[in-house]
Amino acid sequence: MRFHRPAAPAERATVSVVIPCYRYGNYLPTAVASVLEQEDVDVDVLVIDDASDDDSAQVARNLADQDARVRVVVHTANAGHIATYNEGLNQVKGDYVVLLSADDALVPGSLARAVALMQRHPRVGLVYGHCAYFTDEPPRADRAARSWTTWPGRQWLTWMCSRSTNPVYTPGVVMRRTAWDDVGRYDARVPHAGDMLLWYQTAARWDVGRVNNEAQALYRVHGTNMHLTQYAGMLRDMQEQRALLGILFEETPPAHLPPARVRESALRSIVRRANRLAIAGSRDPSGDGSAEAFRRFSAETTAFLGGQGVSPVLVAWDAWLESRWGGLPRRASRHLWWRLWRRYGV
Repeated sequence: MRFHRPAAPAERATVSVVIPCYRYGNYLPTAVASVLEQEDVDVDVLVIDDASDDDSAQVARNLADQDARVRVVVHTANAGHIATYNEGLNQVKGDYVVLLSADDALVPGSLARAVALMQRHPRVGLVYGHCAYFTDEPPRADRAARSWTTWPGRQWLTWMCSRSTNPVYTPGVVMRRTAWDDVGRYDARVPHAGDMLLWYQTAARWDVGRVNNEAQALYRVHGTNMHLTQYAGMLRDMQEQRALLGILFEETPPAHLPPARVRESALRSIVRRANRLAIAGSRDPSGDGSAEAFRRFSAETTAFLGGQGVSPVLVAWDAWLESRWGGLPRRASRHLWWRLWRRYGV
């Protein structure tokens, strides 16, 4: 990992932004405007409405009528988000590509900051930054970058796999066009962890960079995405994280991958998380059965490790952290992780 002093783009580049939309027409003008207002880069926008049954398609057409840089594709039948992502990213021709959900937004200057990093570091294929949450009006964010961070791809991949984490939010990502062409697609086998697999696959072939500032993008929190905090969503995400490790390590040429023990470390990390969620679920007064589901998942994942799961010491430590007595250190450790993630992206 290396830190660098930020700089301006060396030359003007074109960034293509794909905005998939399904029933998000009310949010779409904010997303599109946040792209068209970007400075020091040329932008083009492709909005793909996936057969929304509201006025989203007409909203998109109105935006295209107002600015020639906006193009619209409207599906006559719903194709699903993975197929829509791949369709859009394979159509655009910019030097760099971005996938931006219709309910999210970019921070002013974010594209130029990411492009500048990749122009000065030709081996970097993916740049990300912090995503700030918002609900109604997009907040103002400090546009200045404190620093850039770059990692050799395999080093970044090893760190992420060893903890089986995804510190990268899609709105904050800019990919080099050639890196997208190299990796090629979102994988429909992991529809809820396709972004995480894409970052891992990219890091197996390219270096990774990060713009360290207050925010590069804005992630909107609203009623239809709050499921990410529910137990069912957590279990589904861990199931797909386990599946993506299989895809990554079994289908990527070994020369691009970290040692096999990293996969084992990732699986143990998933087991520990499932064990802790089982304890938390057992305290949930709703009695939704989540604790037992997490226990079964933990046992299944341990079987992938030949029965050599988490050490008894770590099991006891995790159990204590999730107990009433471990409340303070649990909150402190989570806050520390959050601070590090927000500042450095790892």
